[in-house]
Amino acid sequence: MSWTDKIDGTRNQLRGLYKAIPETTRAFGGLSKAVAENGVLDLKTKEFVALGIAVSQRCEACIVLHVEALMKAGATREELGDVLAMSVQMGGGPAMMYAAKALEAWDEFSEKA
Repeated sequence: MSWTDKIDGTRNQLRGLYKAIPETTRAFGGLSKAVAENGVLDLKTKEFVALGIAVSQRCEACIVLHVEALMKAGATREELGDVLAMSVQMGGGPAMMYAAKALEAWDEFSEKA
């Protein structure tokens, strides 16, 4: 499955969840918005943190969403590489496998941009 298919599938899954538990998903959306818009860190830095956590937690759906958000926030492939290196350093072998997935997603999305 391509990363484009993965992000489309993830969005479809989330739409179903929104319909099933609208109050919970609305509250989570509010939390996400508050985190993104407040605090001293810029959005790109926050997305890098989120991606590092996604890699360490081995969440492909999270990886694909945060890679896309980082591209929209103006991140570079080199910055992504630094964050992925830190994720591997903190998470070892399993993190390395998911860091490779994040880089692959970045490269696929870059080809389509």
